[in-house]
Order: sequence, then structure tokens, then C-alpha cells
Amino acid sequence: MMNKLNKNIKFIILSIREKFLKTMLSKHLDTSFSNSTTKTMISSTETVTFSSETEKNIQLVKQNIADIMKSCNNNPKKYIEYMEAEGTKVFRKKDAFKFLNKINEEEGLITELKGKKALYLNFILGQGFSTTFKPAVVMSIGEIEPYYMLREFYKWYSLKIGLPGFNFTAQENFKKYLKNINDPTLKNLSYKEMLELKEAIARDSEANDFVINAVKEKEGSEKVFKKMNNGGAEI
Repeated sequence: MMNKLNKNIKFIILSIREKFLKTMLSKHLDTSFSNSTTKTMISSTETVTFSSETEKNIQLVKQNIADIMKSCNNNPKKYIEYMEAEGTKVFRKKDAFKFLNKINEEEGLITELKGKKALYLNFILGQGFSTTFKPAVVMSIGEIEPYYMLREFYKWYSLKIGLPGFNFTAQENFKKYLKNINDPTLKNLSYKEMLELKEAIARDSEANDFVINAVKEKEGSEKVFKKMNNGGAEI
């Protein structure tokens, strides 16, 4: 699980690739796009984004997750209990990564799925036959790496609070983007789809940032505690 955490944290470099997205966005002719919390308008010379509500919610997520992490003592089981109490299904299956890999998914939060992927996952998880899969958490049986679970919990909470970037199309394009930034189908996305992709990248980077900072804070506090116990005057 820790290897997966390391693999996912490296996606923080996606923010550096925004020039790639901006170049692609400039090729589209739509004049505006909006979701529940963000409004973007473009002209031939500039792009203006009104996202005060989105920014407010991002800060709300950070603060609330910090409080929850503290109260849960970063215990994966308590995160699971919290999500289940909020109505999200959590599935624990032996070697879950094996069947998830077949549909290009990873353990943790599985966002909305449609079509064959949804049909497959619903069947595997014993939810009958349906071409729609509602967001859920799918993890292997066994010990869960706390910071990996924190990352998935952060994304789940962002989805729950209504931050953009978690709709089906955005997440499917995001998976393509992660797999191959030069995927030819990405060049044909509409302006709306490109902005949705940018939101999906932002949500992933926010989760990564939060976990990285949490790890740094833990390591720092442990060093201070160790020096204090050893009678060190300089910290």
C-alpha cells in the first residue's frame, strides 16, 4: 500500500503541466463554462475565472480534514466508519487491486462509473447488474497504510462537499491523462471537458499536498519530542 502512496504522491507534479492544458484550451471556441461553484469566461485574448466559492470550499475541506484527522488519530478504521456513517459504501475484498486493475482503477475512492466498467464492478462487489456505479471505497482486506487512507478520505470529503472535478467525464479523462499525457483523445476534448479535467487535477493535487504536509508535520513533531526527551536544549 505504501508503494501506491508514493506512486500517487508523485502526481503533485501535474500542476507543472498546466501549460499543456492551457495550450489545448486555447484551441476551443466555447465562450463560457460553469459548475456549481466556478464560472469561467474566455475571449480571444484572455481567460477569467470566478471561483471564490470553490476556493472557500477548498479551505473548508482542508480545515475539516485536519480536525477529523486529529480526532481520529489518523486511524484508517475510523475514516471508514465516518464514511459509512455518511452513507458511503466501503467494500473490503481480498486482493481488490487485481480486479480493479482490469478497469484502470486503484484501491480507495472509486468515483461514479458508467457502462461496462460499472457493470463489471457492481457484479464483482455483489451489487447486481447495473450500468451505473455510485461512488464508493474499495480496499483489499488487511492492514491499510494510514496516509494512503487519509488521501482517499480527503478526496471523498472533497466529493461529498461538492467540489468540482469528480463527475464521470472529468474523472475518466483524468485517468487517461495520468496514463498518457499524449493520449490523442485528449486533444479532441471540448472546452468544458478541458476545464473539468483541470478541476480533477486540482482535486488530486490538493489531496497529495495535504498528505505530504501531514507527513512532514508528523516527522517534525516526532523529532522535537525525541530531542526534548533526550534533554536537548536546542530544537
